[in-house]
Amino acid sequence: MTALFLIRHAANDFVKDGKLAGWLPDVHLNDEGRRQAEQLAARLDKVKLDAIYSSPLERAVETAEYIARPRGLQICRCDGLGEIRMGAWEGQKIEELNKTDEWRMFQFYPSGARPPQGETGRQMQMRAVDQVEAICAAHPEANIAIVSHSDPIKAVVAHYAGIHLDLFQRLVVSPASVTVLWLGPWGPRLVRFNDAGPLADIQPPKPPEKTEQEKKEGENAGSL
Repeated sequence: MTALFLIRHAANDFVKDGKLAGWLPDVHLNDEGRRQAEQLAARLDKVKLDAIYSSPLERAVETAEYIARPRGLQICRCDGLGEIRMGAWEGQKIEELNKTDEWRMFQFYPSGARPPQGETGRQMQMRAVDQVEAICAAHPEANIAIVSHSDPIKAVVAHYAGIHLDLFQRLVVSPASVTVLWLGPWGPRLVRFNDAGPLADIQPPKPPEKTEQEKKEGENAGSL
């Protein structure tokens, strides 16, 4: 079983001003975000992490650096973990977009509606889930930090929790929060969601020990 610590990047001025950053370059953590990232790193201090993956966008990478630096880990950047592509809406205020039918349609029907020059929520969910499963395949029985964005994290959680994507806006993921998923051969488990508390006590269960009969069968199979 792989334990995934899904982390939303910390605050930046776009979050503060209620604007959509999307894939715009040079969106960096602000002073509040840097404080949040420091506190996040302290909360994760006692959690053994085997690898750290991140969206390639600056605000995510900068958040990941606070976790990676004291551990001496490299950050693996993956486009599949990037924010949903909002196209012509990027840089605009949500308050103004909320006045348009196109924006409201996207909120209620993200699986099919598409921002102008952007991607549908379904496309974003598919690439994010595919990326998460590739990470799990590369790291069985490991603890992995994944730093991403609100919508991809909500879409991944919705997929594994059996929530239709058109309902995923009912989920809330705050800056610098941690959501914990266990993924293994017995299916997914949502352990923590949008969490801001201590994390050191989260340990995925061990596989059940083999019975004496199973051990004997394994030994016999090896001697054939």
